[in-house]
Amino acid sequence: MKKFVIENDFWDLFPNSKIGVIVCKDIDNTIKDENKYEDLLSKAETEAVKHLENEEFSSNAVIKVWREAFQKFKTKRGARSSIEALLKRVNNGNHIGTINPLVDIYNSISLKYAMPCGGEDIDKFVGDIRLTRAAGDEDFITLGSEESAPPYEGELVYKDDKGAICRCWNWRESVRTMLTEETTNAFLCIELVDESRAKEFETALNELAELVQEELGGTNKISILDMNNKEVVIE
Repeated sequence: MKKFVIENDFWDLFPNSKIGVIVCKDIDNTIKDENKYEDLLSKAETEAVKHLENEEFSSNAVIKVWREAFQKFKTKRGARSSIEALLKRVNNGNHIGTINPLVDIYNSISLKYAMPCGGEDIDKFVGDIRLTRAAGDEDFITLGSEESAPPYEGELVYKDDKGAICRCWNWRESVRTMLTEETTNAFLCIELVDESRAKEFETALNELAELVQEELGGTNKISILDMNNKEVVIE
């Protein structure tokens, strides 16, 4: 039985945060119609512009709140939240390319609601997955690299018994557990640090679950983790 556990050293930094989790089982993530997901992302890019009302990119609320969050723990120089990376591309007029259906779906929700979304292949986890501070010796190989680049000691990471899964909270993921067309069981999450957006967070979480069910079949279950609910069974 695998679990997702958010450890106390995370809650010490972000006591009012929420992490929404969707466990998807028996999905079909094979690419059947690339145009469908290109359209989905294009529409999401259009909606994302509403989160960038301020001409100065760094002054927009969603950018500020995540930059402030990243200042609370050790990060790699220049590391930014995943939602900032997506919104920066939109702000610069660059389209978000398709990867595979599940990634495209969660990227579209991430853009629409301006919240970090991520996903991993549950079957590739070794033991429980934890959101915690890194020891600094965790193995981590990201896409496009063949060498391990361990997180810093004290950096926030998702990790399992084999190594780090995502560095700097939601900045960059490991190639070992990433979603592929062969993925049939997936762990998806949406992260909230701005308490004032709790309703949008729940709407985004439900919409993501519905879209995955509609497009990829299978079953899914939603859980919301917070200070009073720190773990959930994922397998």
